[in-house]
Formats: sequence, structure tokens, C-alpha cells
Amino acid sequence: MDRLIYLDNAATTKTSPEAVEAMLPYFTEHYGNPSSVYGFAAANKEVITQQREIIAGVLGAKTNEIYFTAGGTESDNWALTAAAEAYASKGKHIITSRIEHHAILHTCEYLEKRGCEVTYLDVDENGLVDPEAVEAAIRPDTILISVMFANNEIGTIQPIREIGKIAREHGVLFHTDAVQAFGQVPINVDECCIDMLSASGHKLNGPKGIGFLYIRKGVKIRSFIHGGAQERKRRAGTENVPGIVGLGKAVELAAASMKERSEKETKLRDYLIGRIESEIPYCRLNGDRTKRLPNNVNFSFRFIEGESLLIMLDMKGICASSGSACTSGSLDPSHVLLAIGLPHEIAHGSLRMTLGADTTKEDLDYTVDCLKEIVAQLRSMSPLYEDFVKKQGNH
Repeated sequence: MDRLIYLDNAATTKTSPEAVEAMLPYFTEHYGNPSSVYGFAAANKEVITQQREIIAGVLGAKTNEIYFTAGGTESDNWALTAAAEAYASKGKHIITSRIEHHAILHTCEYLEKRGCEVTYLDVDENGLVDPEAVEAAIRPDTILISVMFANNEIGTIQPIREIGKIAREHGVLFHTDAVQAFGQVPINVDECCIDMLSASGHKLNGPKGIGFLYIRKGVKIRSFIHGGAQERKRRAGTENVPGIVGLGKAVELAAASMKERSEKETKLRDYLIGRIESEIPYCRLNGDRTKRLPNNVNFSFRFIEGESLLIMLDMKGICASSGSACTSGSLDPSHVLLAIGLPHEIAHGSLRMTLGADTTKEDLDYTVDCLKEIVAQLRSMSPLYEDFVKKQGNH
């Protein structure tokens, strides 16, 4: 393949050379177990604390409120499951939204089987949760509200500050899955009244298999993984020192470049949206036009199957993803697109393109040129499109 254009940065990002370089010594030279007492290994404990400080600084949190995990999924599972257990005497009611990541939705289903009640809030056509709906859903037995900071498919950024404030006023814990937002947009846990926050390294040019859960001091959360006394007795298992160092470096770089990167990506994002809307008929931008992640573009193309679109883009060297997830051979349209009101047949023809720091205007021009060609080709094979065009001609 002569050309590779990677537009799937919401799925994972390239680990930055700086993060890789920072990690390398911890595989070979400084390989000691941080829990050992001798100096050679104990020095790694200090290194871990330094990474905690970097992350806490970016979030406006305290160093001892950052707990390292294996990634966003573990952090989400831990936040919900441990909160349900710790606050069971107060109640069993949890509030979330219909467009959460499956790491939240499937954990909620698991908790429902164990006696919890979950309210799934609807969103509007742009994927926004209404803070008033959050407040209206609160009951005396509500123990937790979990609403994602920004959606992984359509990029919509939620009114987190307002939701956090409502949760705080009602004495309810507030968790946010910030896996897509952390490192992309500024987040301050105090300003947003966030009690717990999940994030993952591989979404911000850090390594895979490392993430963290921010837990506000005073929140009663027990261990999720049992064993040794690591992570202040809250998460057992030998610390992934190289991963933690790589995550710390990635967070430091993301925070330093955020403003400039965000401006650049927003400009490119809007350029891509503009070209697609003006040059490809019968398409729909999914997600909020302005309250959206700087790097996210999600379109539905009518009379098209998303899977065919992806395969043909791949043949042109373009990596993107579809709004539909292929699970065990059954092709269900994305729950997010259905939640914003798209009918099945339109939800099926969706394409998500997420830009990265390396994405150029030339990459996007090439992508749109290929997209126009592929969409026209696929529609020419669609009997539905043929009927539609005939009807339009008769008007």
C-alpha cells in the first residue's frame, strides 16, 4: 500500500516517540518491582508518584486521588461496581445516558442483575443530555450519576459542569467517562464537581493497557481487583511501571500542546465537514456542530452500507470506522445513532473519521475525493437509491 491515511484516532492513537523513549529504561535498566524494599526497586515508587503528580496537575486534582488501572474499561467497571457496593445502604439507583460506551452500559446491565435500578436518559438529536432531565431522574435512593464527558462515536461534548453541579447539590456521586475527552479538551474536576473520572493512555498518544481512575478524597470506594496492597490498597497487582511512565509523558505532552492542537484540529475538522456536506448529497452530520471534540467527524450517507464503505476506503489506504459495530456476525446499527433518532437504514451507512496531530489538509482532500467516488459507486448498485432518484425526478 503506497499510502496510509489514519483517521481512526478515537479507536487508538500512535504512541508518541517521546513516550516510547521515556518507557524504554523501565523495561531494561530500572525493572525493579516498586513494592520491594531495596533502593534499586523502591526508586520506581517515586517515579510512579511523579506521574501521578503530572496527571493530578492537569485535572486540578490531588496526587493521591489518581489510581492507575489497565485502561478506560477497567476504570469504568471499577467506578460503577465499587460505588454500587459501597453505597448500597443508601440506595440502589443509578442514572446514566443511552449513548454511553459499552464499558458503562454493560456494567449497568451487570448491576441490574444484582438488584440495582438504572435510569437510562434519552439524548436530543445532537446527542446531548439535558441537565434538567438528570435532575428530574434523581430519587432519594440515587447513589450515582455517570455521564460521559464526550461521546466516542459522534464527538458530542456533554454539559458536564451543569450535571456535576446538580449531582453535588443532591448529594449524589458523579462519575464521568472521559476516555475520549481527557487530553483533548480542558477538564478541571473541582469546577465540574466530578467525584470520579476514567481515562486511558492509548487515546492520547500513550501506550495501550494503562489508564487511571480519579477518585475524589472522601469517596467510599473499595478495591475492584483484590490481592496485594498496591495503589494505596485499592488496586492490587504489580504496577505497570513502563506503562505508567509512558502515560505520564503522554499526558504532559497532551496538556502542553492542547490549545494549539485543538485549534488546528477544529479547523481541519470543519474543513472536512464543509467539503463532505457541499460535495456529497444525501448525507447527515451526526453530533453537535459546535459542542464536539476538535478531531471528530461522523456522517451518515443514505443508501449505503457502512461496512462496504470501510472496506473500499481501506483499499485506498484510508483507515476509518463505522457507526455500526460487527458483533459475533450480527450487524447491529450503533446504539448511539439510534439514540439520536436515526432510523436503522440510515444508521447503517455511517462513517466516523477522527483526526490526529499528524493529519494534514492534503490527507483530507484525498479522503473526500475517494469518498465521493466510493459513495457514488455504492449508490449506483443500490435499488433503493435508484427508486429514490426516480421519485425525485417525478416531482
